[in-house]
Amino acid sequence: MSRRVVDLEGKSLSLTNLEKVLYPDCGFTKAHVLEYYRRMGPFILPHLQGRSLTLKRYPQGVTGEFFFEKRCPVHRPPWVQTAEIHRSGGETMTACLVNDLPTLLWVANLASLELHVPLARAGSPGTADAMVFDLDPGEEATILDCARVALILRELLSRLGLASVLKTSGQKGLHVFVPLNRGETTFGDTKRFSRAVAMILEKNYPELVTAKMAKSSRTGRVFINWSQNDGSLTMVCAYSLRARNKPYVSCPLEWRELELLAGRGDPEGFLVLPEEAIARVEAKGDLFREVLERTQHLPHL
Repeated sequence: MSRRVVDLEGKSLSLTNLEKVLYPDCGFTKAHVLEYYRRMGPFILPHLQGRSLTLKRYPQGVTGEFFFEKRCPVHRPPWVQTAEIHRSGGETMTACLVNDLPTLLWVANLASLELHVPLARAGSPGTADAMVFDLDPGEEATILDCARVALILRELLSRLGLASVLKTSGQKGLHVFVPLNRGETTFGDTKRFSRAVAMILEKNYPELVTAKMAKSSRTGRVFINWSQNDGSLTMVCAYSLRARNKPYVSCPLEWRELELLAGRGDPEGFLVLPEEAIARVEAKGDLFREVLERTQHLPHL
């Protein structure tokens, strides 16, 4: 097993198997994964900081078996910060906090290609910092249908006085986030609100939208997964890689970009690879920063 020890921000980090191919279809190695997260560090870290990380590890690459790891590995370096998380059954677990670049690269070295975090910080687990609408296309629907729903959703939210921010899921769908950051909004609030909005869209666009969980209801429609607004669940972090045939990124988009992509009818345009994601943040900055900074209040429906 190849091994390289590097010093980063005063911390000693052991990197292994750098030549291992984790995405066989395009020859993307662990070294490529580490380099991507190193360069994306200034932009992804604000969205990870203070949030308990769920690792999704692919030790044999994206074509091999994977596993989730909610507990921070016991073999972690002493400088990795952690938080004690209370689970629904009353037990407590120790979770990793990715608060700095060395920790981000340590996680990447574990072949945790995908980084999943809750919508609350570890220090305030009952407070929803944002509300999410997870747009998931059913069979016979596509990301272009998700784009149509996202634009309808943006208009409805705007009429309610709420700004929204958009990113690709890095897979088949889109994520529409509504920043809150008030320190008082509960997950009960966001779940009720998002479910009501999803049901309104289902009623007005029955051929396009479903708010029902049943798979049988999703054919040819976009499922608005409002249930993700739950303190026990996680979402893939903005700028995280996804474990697909290629290392697509869950990438923020501007609304005008979505309009252009939808107008062109080009589903491939939603697929963002690491080099493009890095070029985008270097040119445009963090298009998802508003999720961390804007303060909004949920109105009564």
